[in-house]
Amino acid sequence: MNALRNKVQLIGNLGMNPEIKIVNGGKKLAKMSIATNESYRNANGELIQETQWHSLIAWGKTVDIIEKNFKKGSEVSIEGKLIKRNYTDKQGLKRYVTEIHISDFLMHTANNA
Repeated sequence: MNALRNKVQLIGNLGMNPEIKIVNGGKKLAKMSIATNESYRNANGELIQETQWHSLIAWGKTVDIIEKNFKKGSEVSIEGKLIKRNYTDKQGLKRYVTEIHISDFLMHTANNA
């Protein structure tokens, strides 16, 4: 049951090509965003479409696969956990970030590159 305590599953479209970085002694990191869409009808019967953007992070061998296959606009399913962190920006302001650290994923569209 512990594995279910911090688990996120999303299906959406990548909003950008993954940004690949090498950090902390050679570890590979991939940063990207995913858009999820929801449609519903309001009290007046009008169709409302909402898009939510989510920040994604991947580490290690997962990054190698993401680097080769993930492209802006690709539909993917991701599974991971929510991570909250903070940092101080260049102006000295404390910033707060919520990210999803990817543990598993599935491609829905083929890479047409």
